[in-house]
Amino acid sequence: MTPARYPFPPLDSLPDDIRQRILAVQEKSGFVPNVFLLLARRPDEFRAFFAYHDALMEKDGGLTKAEREMIVVATSGVNDCLYCVVAHGAILRIRAKNPRLADQLATNHRRAELTPRQRAMLDFAIKLATRSGEVVDDDLAALKAHGFTDEDIWDIGAITSFFAMSNRLANFASLLPNEEFYLLGRVPKS
Repeated sequence: MTPARYPFPPLDSLPDDIRQRILAVQEKSGFVPNVFLLLARRPDEFRAFFAYHDALMEKDGGLTKAEREMIVVATSGVNDCLYCVVAHGAILRIRAKNPRLADQLATNHRRAELTPRQRAMLDFAIKLATRSGEVVDDDLAALKAHGFTDEDIWDIGAITSFFAMSNRLANFASLLPNEEFYLLGRVPKS
């Protein structure tokens, strides 16, 4: 089975900055996530995608990095994105140090091992992902009641929105998760 509808470009054909980024990811993780190779076929889009991804997912702030991944997994689950559920589920398992949480969030966040604050965050993210036209001021007030700041709420909304695009792109391209993602964070490293 091919990992996507569109062929991945050869690594040696890529612009140097993109090739270096991919090699750095490979060095850190031991493999190259398929999304990097898929997007590398369009260098300007690769750069824009990962610049926004990193701005949302790698910064410090009111949301932990695990909570950011929770948003991705839960919303990718309701958006039926296999790639993002599996890939970000692996990252979540590592960041949350919980091998069960990603599976719980991908199937039903209401039954997951969450704090009330995290549940409110995901309730909002799921509503935004599935019924964005119904988001009202009361939804934001509910988040503030759980201690989220305006900037935290922006992050929840921006992560949900960015990954809605990512989910659709992965589904359109029929992008499959790397095999390596399936076991990350589930079993101890040897």
